[in-house]
Amino acid sequence: MARLRLLIVDDEPLARERLRALLRTEPETEIAGECTNGTEALAAIRRDRPDVVLLDVQMPGCDGLQVVEELSPEDRPAIVFVTAHERYAVDAFARHAVDYLLKPFDRARLQQALQRARDVIQNRRAGNLDARLENLLALARNRAPERLAFKVDGRVVFLQPDDIVWIEAANNYSILHLADTKRLMLREALSALAQRLGPRFTRVNRSAMVRTEQVQELQPANYGDYVVVLRNGTRLPLSRDLRGRFEKFGSPEG
Repeated sequence: MARLRLLIVDDEPLARERLRALLRTEPETEIAGECTNGTEALAAIRRDRPDVVLLDVQMPGCDGLQVVEELSPEDRPAIVFVTAHERYAVDAFARHAVDYLLKPFDRARLQQALQRARDVIQNRRAGNLDARLENLLALARNRAPERLAFKVDGRVVFLQPDDIVWIEAANNYSILHLADTKRLMLREALSALAQRLGPRFTRVNRSAMVRTEQVQELQPANYGDYVVVLRNGTRLPLSRDLRGRFEKFGSPEG
C-alpha cells in the first residue's frame, strides 16, 4: 500500500520529538502534521484525512478518548493511543483503537503498531471496494438495456427503451405501442418482456405494462379503483394489488 500518513497528537514537546525521531527510520510513513491538544486534532483529522493518528490520552481540554468519540466512523482514521498510563487501555480498545502504546516504548513496538494499522486500513479499503463493486453490480442488474432487439415477422427490430410507451398482452404475444404511434406484435409473453426491460417499466394490470415516465396521472374510477392515464391519452385500469408501485406519483383523493 502507499505510505502511511501519520498525525502526531501529544501536548508534550519531548514526546512529539521522540515519535518524530522513531518515524524517521520508517520509510513507509509520512508525518502529515502535529497537534498539541484534542481540539486541534479534531480539526486536523477532518481537514487532512490522515491514515493513522498517534494519539495521547491525557491532554488539556479535549482528551484523546473524547477525540475518538467526536469522530464519526466515516471520519475515523486508524487510532493508536500513546500514553504513560495503563488504566486507559480498556476504554481505548472499547473505542476501536488499533493499538495501545505504553510509554516508554521502543522502535520494534512502534513498528508492530504501525503494521497493525496497515492491516486494519487494508481490510477497511478492501471492504469498501467490495461494497462499491456490489453497488455497481446491482446498478448494472437493475439498469434497463440501452438497446433492445425484437423479432418481428422474421426480422429483427432494434429499439431504445424510450421508443416504447406501453405494452399490451395478447395471450402468448405482446403488442408494443411505440412513441411514433406504430405497433409491433411479438411472440413473447409480457412476463418475459418485464425481465428484459428492467425497472423503468411497471405492470399496471395483468395485461399491460407502461414506461413509468409516461404516466401522467392516476384518476379515480368506480368503487375505489383507479385508472392510469398516459401522456398520449391512453387510459389503462390499475389493479388494486399493483397500486403501491405508483405511490411515488402520489395518489389522488377519491
